[in-house]
Amino acid sequence: MTRSKHFNIVGGGLSGSLLAILLAQRGFEVDVFERRGDARRAAPDDGRSINLALAARGLAALTAAAVIDRIQPLLIAMRGRMLHEPGASAQLLPYGSRSDEVIWSVSRSALNRALIEVAATQPGIRLHFATTCLGADVKANTLLLRDRCTGTARTVPLTATIGADGAGSALRQSLKAARLIAVHEEPLDHDYKQMTIPAADGNYAMDPHALHIWPRGSFMLIALPNPDHSFTATLFLPKHGSPSFETLGDAASVKSFFASYFPDTAALMPNQAQEFLAHAQGMLGTISCDRWHIAGQVLLLGDAAHAIVPFHGQGANCAFEDCVMLARLLDSRAGKLNDLAELFAEFQASRLDNALAIAQMALENYTEMRDSVRDQRFQRLNFLSLELERRQPLRFIPRYSMVMFHADITYAEALRRGAVQAQILDDLDHATLGSNTDYSLADQLIEARLSPLRSSTK
Repeated sequence: MTRSKHFNIVGGGLSGSLLAILLAQRGFEVDVFERRGDARRAAPDDGRSINLALAARGLAALTAAAVIDRIQPLLIAMRGRMLHEPGASAQLLPYGSRSDEVIWSVSRSALNRALIEVAATQPGIRLHFATTCLGADVKANTLLLRDRCTGTARTVPLTATIGADGAGSALRQSLKAARLIAVHEEPLDHDYKQMTIPAADGNYAMDPHALHIWPRGSFMLIALPNPDHSFTATLFLPKHGSPSFETLGDAASVKSFFASYFPDTAALMPNQAQEFLAHAQGMLGTISCDRWHIAGQVLLLGDAAHAIVPFHGQGANCAFEDCVMLARLLDSRAGKLNDLAELFAEFQASRLDNALAIAQMALENYTEMRDSVRDQRFQRLNFLSLELERRQPLRFIPRYSMVMFHADITYAEALRRGAVQAQILDDLDHATLGSNTDYSLADQLIEARLSPLRSSTK
């Protein structure tokens, strides 16, 4: 099967719209099928979309697609985690050792709308909204679609179709139902609800240049800033037990819960109970597949192939990185007779270990955000890790920084090096019993256990 000059993309969300732009820029004809209405005119799903934390990988992908100038006005810099502990002043824990090491808060719906606006101007892209994917018939080489307005079903040629339709991917489900792929779903025993901290007299009610966290051990509340001076707040809480979502079924229980665990938010969120009860309860989990592609007919990417929990802020960043990798693989075959099956297999091989690595780190980061971050030893070792980076910038970069600020370091490499660095920190802490660090010993350990990185660019 030779390389097609046409692609179908199922899903017009973040990764689908960005991929369409990248493909069109390379001369491909692209049909994008999106089940929702046109993002340029439709209201966002109320209470269902967690704000995104855009980091180096996402910025690199948007730059590669030449859309970063369009996106930049939507971004708000967050320079660290602002911890809100009961009875204590808010404390800022910087993300990195340099002033430019920040992550960027952005509204998912605003980012999607901007990408759709760019895609609509690209020659070769046709956008089909309110069009539901019913699945793929691989044997018949057809993609099954239905117009949500008229109910009319139709088929289009399947080859070649890219599934970018998110964690609930209809395309993935159809391949699973046909026993063409095996899918493993690992739901988290915590759900989430999104709420709002409105502007206070036209200004931000808190420092807008931080990701605010109320860590409470087994659960947490976070808040990210928006351009309209509000914050999008998200409560992550167990589904069952006490406290849990199952215990918060009426206004009185919701008010009591927030008064007990987040008393300082009462003034920040005047409609706490009403908003909590009105908004949908979202589910979280990790999804993996034994294969992401079928011959040269179908390829899954982003959340459709490897959905992760949102606690490292890397879902969209990772999906964007997928899009750029696919575009680069297409570039490497320019002017040659290529087999799409081989291309898709190479794509999976290049991304699988990285997808597994960030899935693991995202789960680990939830424990860190809701619990570990409160621990004095954690904070001490976090400070030490930043100091070691200053001393040995080509060898020692904190794992969080490798993930968020260094697009040239793969997720898999960040996971591997992070484990080595964690052991170095632990050895140093035990050697000094938490007192003054022996930096001579630190240098010896780092140079013995960590090879120099290929580069220190971000």
